[in-house]
Amino acid sequence: MSADRPLTENDLDPHPLTLFGRWFEEAQAAGAFEPDAAALATAGPDARPSARMVLTKSYDERGIVFFTNYASRKAGELEANPHAALLFHWPELGRQVRLEGEVSRVPRPETEAYARGRSRESQLSALASPQSQPVPSREWLERRVAELDAQHARAELPVREDWGGYRLAPVAWEFWQHRPNRLHDRFRYLPEEGGWRIERLGP
Repeated sequence: MSADRPLTENDLDPHPLTLFGRWFEEAQAAGAFEPDAAALATAGPDARPSARMVLTKSYDERGIVFFTNYASRKAGELEANPHAALLFHWPELGRQVRLEGEVSRVPRPETEAYARGRSRESQLSALASPQSQPVPSREWLERRVAELDAQHARAELPVREDWGGYRLAPVAWEFWQHRPNRLHDRFRYLPEEGGWRIERLGP
């Protein structure tokens, strides 16, 4: 599939989630590296922005979900200012998807169900790491993982109370398709009367 393919009005769907799902599946089929990875932009009460990559874990009509330590910087900023933006970039297809919206915590049962579906190694990492906080060394982290693994050798690993999910409910979507000579195709979806208004944007 060419990264320079056009994106026309006929390629769109009335609902952005449907188009996003199609693009996500095409990114998977194209062998994109971690197609569920997205840049998450947040800002605290001082309005200073920060961004980092996160792995999104599900999407549906309610929004897009990712998980983190609630003591992390991103979580602190989201608690102070529950608005954020996500950016997916699939260079194999020359595509980007931008989303903006309000963020809220997912219910605890949803967090626990996701956590227990992860590999034991990933569960141990989440349990051991004081995310975004200074640590003495790599060896300290590895020792902490080994201690927790031994402590819970014959039992299900607990899910930290300060670890869980957030859901971004989009109020704006933008789909970007690479075209030659920087004359890219861009379409924005904005809410309108129970549906979505679609606008073509200049590149």
